[in-house]
Amino acid sequence: MLTTILLSVLGVFTAVFGFTFGKDFVNHKDELEEETSWAKSGFTGLLTNFLDTLGIGSFAPTTALLRGFKQVEDKVLPGTLNVSCTAPVVLEAFAFITAIEVEFVTLVSMIAAAVVGSVLGAGIISRMPEKKIQFIMGIALIATAFVMLAGQVGWIDSLGTGTAVGLTGGKLFIAVIGNFILGALMTAGIGLYAPCMALVYMLGMSPDVAFPIMMGSCAFLMPAASIKFVKEGAYNRKASLAISIFGVIGVLIAVFIVTSLPMNVLTWLVIVVITYTGITLLRDSQKVVAEA
Repeated sequence: MLTTILLSVLGVFTAVFGFTFGKDFVNHKDELEEETSWAKSGFTGLLTNFLDTLGIGSFAPTTALLRGFKQVEDKVLPGTLNVSCTAPVVLEAFAFITAIEVEFVTLVSMIAAAVVGSVLGAGIISRMPEKKIQFIMGIALIATAFVMLAGQVGWIDSLGTGTAVGLTGGKLFIAVIGNFILGALMTAGIGLYAPCMALVYMLGMSPDVAFPIMMGSCAFLMPAASIKFVKEGAYNRKASLAISIFGVIGVLIAVFIVTSLPMNVLTWLVIVVITYTGITLLRDSQKVVAEA
């Protein structure tokens, strides 16, 4: 019953976002970005949201591919990531919240904290200069790569042996504060999955519980943050629609068709790609500073 109410609220949030996004797209349909390719952005959404459903995360690889294909200006990358991945992540949340048991108070508390953090963060990020966005995202991607590397070599996995499906007291407080910070950082284009998974592991919860918590957190915070980005016009409309549509297809493929993949190899590949992208963003941020 409580889960049904939670998902119903999520459905309402998503409907409001969808109406806002759709109205803005129609109002600017004659001003779509010429440099953006439907095919390249669509492929990006299909691949990265497919990987997202498997737990790799979508923000870092989406950033890498969008920059590699030269689809989106760096200044609107955070908004584009949030707007474009909202629909796929909501679909993931519906799939995992209904499939994996999580203590309700823990789930709702961490989700609410992430939403509040995102609402506060989106208003700041949407007005931030491009050079600062490049620098923040560069640092964030390298940090994400480090967390993923820690998982690959066993530093995080060695902590992920807990069995708890809920938290109380001090641990719940830490989880709420941590997710609040992660929600705020996500509006800067910093993916929540890897650090949220690390947080769940370190607090002694079951590794499986990370999926509904991190996907639920993103699913609730992204409509709220994305509406702010849409209203500010701080996103790429063409890329966002393409990634949204094909991202949903990627999620459906991962949920209903794929049963096994060489995840170890894929994760190492993602680590390499996002590290390279993080370095290039940091380099470009310094070039901008030098030219300013």
